[in-house]
Amino acid sequence: MKRNLWLILLLALTACTESREETGFAGLAGVAGSEGKVPFLQPGPGDRLSFPADFGPHPQHRIEWWYLTANLETAEGHSLGLQWTQFRQAIKPRPADATPPDPGDWPLEVAWMAHAAVSIDGQHYFAEKLARGDVGHAGANAEPLTVWLDDWQLSAPSGNGPWRLQVSADDWSYDLSLSVNGEPVAHGDHGFSAKSASGEGSMYFSLVDLQIGGTVTLDGRTLTVSGQGWFDREWSSQFLKTGQQGWDWFALHLDSGDKLMAFQLREDGGAFRSGTWIPAQGAPVALTPDQLRMTPLAGQDDYPRQWRLEVPDYGVSLEVSAPVGDYRNTGLYPYWESPVTVSGSHSGVGYMELTGY
Repeated sequence: MKRNLWLILLLALTACTESREETGFAGLAGVAGSEGKVPFLQPGPGDRLSFPADFGPHPQHRIEWWYLTANLETAEGHSLGLQWTQFRQAIKPRPADATPPDPGDWPLEVAWMAHAAVSIDGQHYFAEKLARGDVGHAGANAEPLTVWLDDWQLSAPSGNGPWRLQVSADDWSYDLSLSVNGEPVAHGDHGFSAKSASGEGSMYFSLVDLQIGGTVTLDGRTLTVSGQGWFDREWSSQFLKTGQQGWDWFALHLDSGDKLMAFQLREDGGAFRSGTWIPAQGAPVALTPDQLRMTPLAGQDDYPRQWRLEVPDYGVSLEVSAPVGDYRNTGLYPYWESPVTVSGSHSGVGYMELTGY
C-alpha cells in the first residue's frame, strides 16, 4: 500500500546499528538506549513473567513479537504448514501506564510489521504488511487478547473460549480457531532466555499445545484444515550481539507427546545454543548450551534444510527435514520459514526458522 512506502524507509533506518545486516526489524542485537527521558528497558535473569499482562504489548521495550506456527492437514490428508507473526518495534520508549499520543498528531513512536505464510505441496504463499502505530492501523491489547494490523487479527474472547486468527492476502487467506491447552511454558531462567554467553537475552514463553481447525483458501479453493500449533511471545530491547550472524530455531511436536524447542545464534567461531525439553509428563526442563547439539546436514540456496538435533541426556537424536520447495519469506527482511518432519529416536512434525544466511 502506498501509505506504507514511508514506513519501509523508516524501518531500514530504525533497524540500523553498527552492522546493518546483523539486525533486521526484530533481530536481537545492539545495546538498549534512548535519547529521551524514559529509557528502554532490557530484560535480565531476575525478571519474571506475569499473566495475562505479558500476552499484551511492552511499550518500554524496543522489540517484540507474537508468533504462531501450525502443522495441519486438509480433509483430503495433505500436510499444510501455516505461519503468522506480528512484530512491534519502538522508535521511542513509553511506560506501560502512559497515555498513548493523540492519533490526530500523527505520532511516530512505534512501527508494526506482520508476516503470514501457507505451505502446501511444495508451494509457499507469503504476504507482509507494514503499519504506523498509534493511529488505529495496528496494535495489541492483553485483555481480551487482540493483535491486529489492518484486517489481519488474532483475537481471544474474555474467559477460556477459543482464539480466532484471520488473515487475508491477495489470492489466499485463512480463518482459524485455536483451542489453547496447558499453561504457558517459560523458557530459560523463569522466562529470561539468554541469547549469548555474555548475558544478552529476551523474555520468552510459549503455548505449545494448540488444537487448530478452520479453513484455508488458496487461489479460490477453500480447504478444511485441522491439526496442532505452537505460539510464541518474546520481547527485548537488544538486537543481535556484534559478531552474531543470525539464528536457527526449531519447535517440534513429537509423536511420543514430548516437545522440543531449540535454537542457536551463529557467532564468529561457533554458536550459542539453548532450548527447552517439554516432556509429555512432568515439568519443562531448560537446556544448557552443552546439553544441546545442532548440526546442519544438507542445504539449498544457502539455507540448511536438513538438521540433526541431539539432547543426549534425554535420549533424543533427531533428523529434522524440510519438504521439497522454497520456503523463504521474501519480505523486507528475507528468511526461511518451513514446516519440518522428524525422524530418528522420535518421530513428529514441527517448524524451522533460519535467518542471516
